[in-house]
Amino acid sequence: MNQLPIIDIAPLYTDDESAWLSVARQIDSACREWGFFYIEGHPIPPERIAALKAAAEDFFARPAEEKLRIDITRSSHHRGYGAIATEQLDPSKPSDLKETFDMGFHMPADHPDVLAGKPLRGPNHHPDIPGWEALMQGHYEDMHALSRTLLRAVALALGIERDFFDKRFEQPISVFRMIHYPPRQTASSAEQQGAGAHTDYGCVTLLYQDNAGGLQVQNVHGEWIDAPPIEGTYVVNIGDMMARWSNDLYKSTPHRVISPLGVDRYSMPFFAEPHPDTEIACLPGCHDAEHPAKYPPISCSDYMLSRFADTYAYRREEVKG
Repeated sequence: MNQLPIIDIAPLYTDDESAWLSVARQIDSACREWGFFYIEGHPIPPERIAALKAAAEDFFARPAEEKLRIDITRSSHHRGYGAIATEQLDPSKPSDLKETFDMGFHMPADHPDVLAGKPLRGPNHHPDIPGWEALMQGHYEDMHALSRTLLRAVALALGIERDFFDKRFEQPISVFRMIHYPPRQTASSAEQQGAGAHTDYGCVTLLYQDNAGGLQVQNVHGEWIDAPPIEGTYVVNIGDMMARWSNDLYKSTPHRVISPLGVDRYSMPFFAEPHPDTEIACLPGCHDAEHPAKYPPISCSDYMLSRFADTYAYRREEVKG
């Protein structure tokens, strides 16, 4: 129980139905037992990862006043730069020792959904760095495609229509995030972690992590185990939204980041979330008379906003206001 499974998803890019079923069975087992697994055989090239890592190192090394020009607290739809200690994923610990950049599905300011004030809709806020926006937008689109391929296998594993998630992930509220974790010795106290223990809010998360290490996952015995970097893989985990969809058949597992000593850590999660109006309700094959639905239906946007308010101080103030 101390090693996450590694699943080769290359067969999902073929028409071999038996190979698809094999991948789906592996995903089903990993989601029920762990809620976490690695994937290899994905189409994101190492050259792209290297370009993103270089861009992250460049951006986060810039002066605070430059980064704060796109401060996320001035965004109505949660885009831009988040300074160190502006997130608190574990309420029992100090705010997290990390800084972030968030982007999502771009909608121009004159889009009808933006003009209507729909939540989590609007333009991205990129730094004024040559080539940055094109790199980020291209990667966002590729990660969206990868997440949809993976979700087709998840649908197969859950016994629902293969295109169930495709229909619900048009114009999604998926987020691509870059994270910089400064070395542990810069912490404000021994209690401050890179990212406090938490579960992810959404559907599935696909995480690139560099070679610094620090990610830990809680196993079924409540023990923290390392999820070390493995070259060429993404770490995939189930979020709370998928747990609700599956009636907790699929686990949304607590995890955390312990900032490494003496080195900076960079990670890049892609949080795959559906269209904001999507209803999150128990799937047909995930409940019966003995196992009734645990959660009432809720819209994707209502659920996400409720969770944001728990994590971000500026969102709590908006809710109070």
